[in-house]
Order: sequence, then C-alpha cells, then structure tokens
Amino acid sequence: MSEKRMSSSKKHSLKGLMLQVAKELLDAEEIEKKEERKRYMEEHCPTLSNPSSKQELQELCKELHAKIEAVDEERYILEHKAIMVVNEVKDLNIKIVDLKGKFKKPPLKKVRMSADAMLQALLGSKHKVSMDLRANLKQVKKEVKEEVRTTDDHIFT
Repeated sequence: MSEKRMSSSKKHSLKGLMLQVAKELLDAEEIEKKEERKRYMEEHCPTLSNPSSKQELQELCKELHAKIEAVDEERYILEHKAIMVVNEVKDLNIKIVDLKGKFKKPPLKKVRMSADAMLQALLGSKHKVSMDLRANLKQVKKEVKEEVRTTDDHIFT
C-alpha cells in the first residue's frame, strides 16, 4: 500500500479548522436571517402610531379590523382550495384502485432462455452481443494434474 496517512495531530488540527469554518458560516447565516426578518417586518408592518384621541383610536381599530377580515377571507379561500385538492387526490386514488381491480394480470410462464437470447430480446436483433462466458476461460489439461498426483504419491510412499 502506497497510501500516505495523516498524523493524528494533523487530522485533529484539520478537524478543528473545519469546525471553526462551519461555526462562522452558521453565525453568518443566523445574522442574515435576522436581517431578512427585520427587513420583512419593516416592509410589511408599518410602525404603530399611538393615537392621542378617542377618534384616532377608533379609526386605527377600524383599519386593523378591515385588515384582519381581508386576511381571514384569504385564509378561508386557501383552506377551501386545499380541501378540494385533498378530496380530488382521494378520488383519483380510488379510481386507480378501481382500475387496478378491473384488469387481471395473466399468469406468467417460466421460459428457459440463454443469456444471448435474453440480450437479443432486450436489445433487438441489430445488436450482436455475445454472453459466452466460457470463451475467455483458461483451459487446463487433465494429464498435467494426473502427473502431479503420481509424483505426490511417490513422495508419500
């Protein structure tokens, strides 16, 4: 084996460096998420003004109720669409089960086929692929083995 192995101190220092880089990346990602959340809140949620009179407070409540009503309506519509999609999926699954039951699978017959015939059936008649695995095997002469046996017998006797 001509593999060069690292010493344990070098492995330990590399592992420490990798952990340090990973920690820095995680910290940067966390800071980025906080900034993104802050930007989103600034864009979508304007600062709340404290009304000084009863009239201004009532106006603010009316605006908030209108926004709540719009969000609730949107939520209801999305919920309804989701329920419809789930029901459609259930119906399609039932249809699939029904269609599977209508068609009987014929019993398959066992067919003895050589590897060459299988490849020809799969690849078509244009491709000539030979799966004669015995062609590349080395031939061993039996006479040589018998000679070795007779010499071994003479040694033991």
